[in-house]
Amino acid sequence: MKILYAIQGTGNGHISRAREIIPILKKYGMLDILISGTQADVNLEEEIKYQFKGFGFDFGTNGGINYKSSFKKADFRQLLKDIRNLPVKEYDLIINDFEPVTAWACMLRNKKSVALSHQSAFLSSKTPVIPGLHLGEVILKNYAPASHKIGFHFKRYDDFIKTPVIRSEIRALFSENLEHYTVYLPAYSDEFILKKLEKFPDKTFQVFSKHTKEDYVKNHIKVFRINNEKFNQSLATCEGLLTGGGFEGPAEAMFLGKKVLCVPMFHQYEQQCNALAAEEMGATVIWHEKEFDSKLKFWIENANSIKVDFPDETEDIIKQLVANFA
Repeated sequence: MKILYAIQGTGNGHISRAREIIPILKKYGMLDILISGTQADVNLEEEIKYQFKGFGFDFGTNGGINYKSSFKKADFRQLLKDIRNLPVKEYDLIINDFEPVTAWACMLRNKKSVALSHQSAFLSSKTPVIPGLHLGEVILKNYAPASHKIGFHFKRYDDFIKTPVIRSEIRALFSENLEHYTVYLPAYSDEFILKKLEKFPDKTFQVFSKHTKEDYVKNHIKVFRINNEKFNQSLATCEGLLTGGGFEGPAEAMFLGKKVLCVPMFHQYEQQCNALAAEEMGATVIWHEKEFDSKLKFWIENANSIKVDFPDETEDIIKQLVANFA
């Protein structure tokens, strides 16, 4: 069997999940990997058959999407060319983790594909979402269409939704509380984050930043360049995780039994919905920047840890997927 696995490269969660799924897919046939987008901080240590620019969004440093930069960097002519030229007909099974080039290449050629992603969970009316009409919802549901779907979320809201794929390296960690707080907020500048954390001089923070080239210390705050091993150890030994509105980070913190504080990006529909679901799980959420200080103080002083034993079912999911869709 010839398999194409297409991955969105603009977020760490997609790459982290792929690192768990790829070894399993290799058991079922010859695997080619496609990635589009380049903003992930986690590397994929596999041979890449296709590397595309795709179309993604820049986070910026002010807590939201930088739309001007996003569209300035976009090359729609190349995107259409890549969609037209991708040889999807050569593959027996195509699996897509929210990757638009492969998704639209399959749609244009009436080729069956399986969406295996967190974003697929939003195709269910039972998944928690922000009420009202949102452009982000339209984009989310049409960005990478597929003929079949399997979604991941904090709960099994629908029959095609599974619980999160927790990395093997996270499952192997010994979780304990050494009373520091781990911070990963890539949509904010270091200056903004330090200004907020400096208000709690009796607490220790370990900040992981994509905006610095060198590790440094400022009083009770340690700032590290993005490093997967250091981050994992920090997460395993922290009291709580302060992070954005992603999916995998909060899920891993819940699995390890940590307090969780989410700061979803403004005007980013998916992150807002993730934060809503995380709040239902017991996480604290900063919905507006004006409440940042008060919510951070509440979380540090009063929030409870969250422990969720997400089962390790990745192997069974892939086995069933191959049996049903190949």
